[in-house]
Amino acid sequence: MRRSTIRKTVLSLTAVLAGIGAALAGPAGAHAAPGSADECVTDARLVPSCGVLWGAAAGGFTDAPRDAALKDWEKLSGRTASIFHAYHKGDEPFPTKSEMAMARDTTRPRVLLLNWKIAYGSTWAKVARGEQDARIDRFAARIKATFPEKFFLVLNHEPENDVIARKGSGWEAKDFAAMYRHTIVRLRAKGVTNAINVMAYMGNEKWMAQSWWADLYPGDDVVDWMGLDSYVSAEKGYYHYGMFADLLDRKPTGGGLGFYDWASSKHPSKPLMVAEWGVYHRVGKVTDKTAGFRSVLPELVKRPNIKAIVYFDTKHDDQGDRDISIDSTKANLAAFRKLAANPIFNVKIG
Repeated sequence: MRRSTIRKTVLSLTAVLAGIGAALAGPAGAHAAPGSADECVTDARLVPSCGVLWGAAAGGFTDAPRDAALKDWEKLSGRTASIFHAYHKGDEPFPTKSEMAMARDTTRPRVLLLNWKIAYGSTWAKVARGEQDARIDRFAARIKATFPEKFFLVLNHEPENDVIARKGSGWEAKDFAAMYRHTIVRLRAKGVTNAINVMAYMGNEKWMAQSWWADLYPGDDVVDWMGLDSYVSAEKGYYHYGMFADLLDRKPTGGGLGFYDWASSKHPSKPLMVAEWGVYHRVGKVTDKTAGFRSVLPELVKRPNIKAIVYFDTKHDDQGDRDISIDSTKANLAAFRKLAANPIFNVKIG
C-alpha cells in the first residue's frame, strides 16, 4: 500500500474515533467522566469547564459561627467546600471578615455564595421603587472597598414562600422580579462587576403550579445561574420521600415539567446550581440515608447542566423536626464521605 493511501486511512480512522469520542462525551459542556485527566477550572462566571462545584452551608439553625461550622463539616465530610453558603438580611454588613477569610484561604480556596434578603423590613415593591437604594449602595460600596473576589449572590432565595398574591401587597411575584432587576441593575451601575447572580427557586410542586410562578423570573440579562433549593426524605411514606432525581424532577401539582427540565429548556444558556439540598429523616426517627447519597453521582453524570451542588447540613430544620445532617449514623457518614471523595468534584477555582 502506498504511503499516501496509508496516511489517508489513518486520518479516516482518527476522524471516526474522534466522532465516537464526541458521541460518548455527550452535549457540549457535559461533565468529564470521574477520574478524567482534564483539569476542571472555573471561568469568568464561575462555571466549571468540567466536573461539578461542591459546596455547603453548615451549622444551620444553631448559634455556631458559620465559618467554624463549615470547617468542622469539611473535616467530617473529607472535602473542602468550594462554595461557602452564608445568609444575610437587611442592613447587615457583609461579606463579614470571617467570610472574607474563608474566601481567601490559600490552602482551601472557596467561593462565597451570599444569600441576601434585601427587602427585610420593607417589601419587594418598595425596593423596586428605589426606597432601599441607600441599602443597595452601602453594599456596593463595601464590595468595591473590601472584596474584589468573584462571588455568587442570591437575592431572597425561595421567594415562593413569601409571595402574597394580592394586588398592592408589595409581595406579588411581579414585585419580586422587579426588585431583583432593580437591585442588580443598580449594583452594576455602582461598579459591582464581581457578583455572579443566582435566581434560587424553592422547587416545590405546590408553588410550581401557581399561575404566578413564572412571573418570579427577572430576566436572563440579570440572572447568571439558575438555582434550586430542594430536599428528599429517607423515610418511606414520609413527605417527599425519594432520591436525588426526585428533587430535580418534582413536577407541579396537576402536571408539567420538573425543575431540571423546565430550567434546561426555558433557559438553556444558564448553568444550574442545586443551591440547597439534603437528605433528611425526622428528629428521633433515625433512618438510613445511604441510598439517597448514592443516587447523586448517576444523576450528575447524565444531567450536564448541573454545575454546582451545595449541601445544607443541620441536626434540625427551622421547624425543629427534620435532621438533614450527614452523620446521623455511621453508615450515612460513610456513604456521604464516599460521595464527597469522587473526582467529579475536583474543580479548581480560577
